[in-house]
Amino acid sequence: MPTINELELETMPIASAEFGDDPMPWFNSARQKHAWLAASEIGFVITGYKAIDDILRLDDKLTMPGEAIVDIMGAKGTGWGDFAVDQMLVASGERHKRLRGSASTAFGPGNVKRLRPLMRETVSAILDEWAPKGAFDFAEFASQFPVRVMFALLGTSTEHLPSIIKYLEIHGESFNLEVEKMPMIEDGYQRLWKFVDGLIAERGTDGGRGDLLDVMIAARESGQVNDKELHQLLILMFAAGYDTTKNLLILLMRSLLDNPEVYRRCGEDFDYARKVVKEQLRFATPSNTMRLVAEGFAYDGVEIPAGTMLIFPLTISGRDPAVFSDPMAFNPDRPERQPSQAFGRGMHMCLGQFLAVANVEEGIHLITQRIANPRLVGKVTWKPFPGVWGITSLPIDFDPVPSQPAQVKQL
Repeated sequence: MPTINELELETMPIASAEFGDDPMPWFNSARQKHAWLAASEIGFVITGYKAIDDILRLDDKLTMPGEAIVDIMGAKGTGWGDFAVDQMLVASGERHKRLRGSASTAFGPGNVKRLRPLMRETVSAILDEWAPKGAFDFAEFASQFPVRVMFALLGTSTEHLPSIIKYLEIHGESFNLEVEKMPMIEDGYQRLWKFVDGLIAERGTDGGRGDLLDVMIAARESGQVNDKELHQLLILMFAAGYDTTKNLLILLMRSLLDNPEVYRRCGEDFDYARKVVKEQLRFATPSNTMRLVAEGFAYDGVEIPAGTMLIFPLTISGRDPAVFSDPMAFNPDRPERQPSQAFGRGMHMCLGQFLAVANVEEGIHLITQRIANPRLVGKVTWKPFPGVWGITSLPIDFDPVPSQPAQVKQL
């Protein structure tokens, strides 16, 4: 049985700007050489949907590559470097279970359902401000919405948002392996640390509101998390509430610009809008992930030794033609029922997945009612592919629709 290092594989330049702009030509070429594997300058890329699904579940064989990423970034001894090797997303075993358990209830389906009226209220208020413009960069618009819901979940005033939104953006891109940005990343991390430190100090230990910040502080007081872990968890929550959900909403708008009839129906039928979001989760999503092989294993005739870096392109794994018919077509009524891999697999599956999906469902249903006939009017620019992928600029113009009571199905 050959080892992964002995295979003749396509080499994909996944860190290049060209790859981020359009990764599909390289994936198509790679699948001509091997059904589910490709090489890259960072590690081996798992290109097949089934292989991603199977291998990501091997929690006992894999570890998060926090230290490897810190080495690549030259970040040893920095605050961000400490975060990269110590945060919940990198933890394993009992520590991971303890950290995840400190906040898991707040992100469950029941609590998210209770937040849906807040989501509708939040996006409606933003649309009242932005929709009359008739034209804007949708990426800038989208940056205002999901993070405001996260602020509300934590019981924090959005008056703080303008001062930290730049640093949330930087932190969201910090795992894209752009080494030259390390000084900016460290500065942004330190500013976010000071921000959450101020929130904790302002709230104190008395609680009383019953929001997520109270829950997290209570977890520290009971010994479930320590002070450093509390700070890191809050930074993670704010960053996730800002970056990944925002990027998903922007990617969805990009898909809908090419499908105007689908866009129109989203505003008329909330259940259809939910199907559209599900299709976007198959078609293109923001987050890729990596794993370092801790214990060698064999998969589908290939030996994968310890120390191998594996890259899982969850962003476009739903475009695998071996699993999905006509995978480049955006079809909310497609027959396949395979679940999206957008939120990962195994013990590190995204904690905030229900919140993210609900945000985008509520958002796109109301956006399509107030922003009619959107048209792309400029260049679309993309993030690098590793880490959090997505669109940095999506300029549109449209026909504004005045505010009116929204007809939304209650979930």
